[in-house]
Amino acid sequence: MAMAFAVAYPGVTSAVIAPRTMSHLEDLLAGVGVTLDDDVPDQIGAIVPPGVDLGQLDVSYVPPPLQQAALRRRSVAERAATVA
Repeated sequence: MAMAFAVAYPGVTSAVIAPRTMSHLEDLLAGVGVTLDDDVPDQIGAIVPPGVDLGQLDVSYVPPPLQQAALRRRSVAERAATVA
């Protein structure tokens, strides 16, 4: 259902899958032919309106890397690969 929902919107340029097991892949491929009726996305939109970002539940929290530029990248020494 999730894949069918994603590909139903012309603004979605791709649907990314990341199966970890063969069973996951088989489940995803089984849904290739699923097409949602127009009322299903409308019902989903009634629950979560388009454009709503559910990822920002606590807007007072600012992650440390956004507060301190030094935390955004590892130091040059930490980036280098080491040979064991």
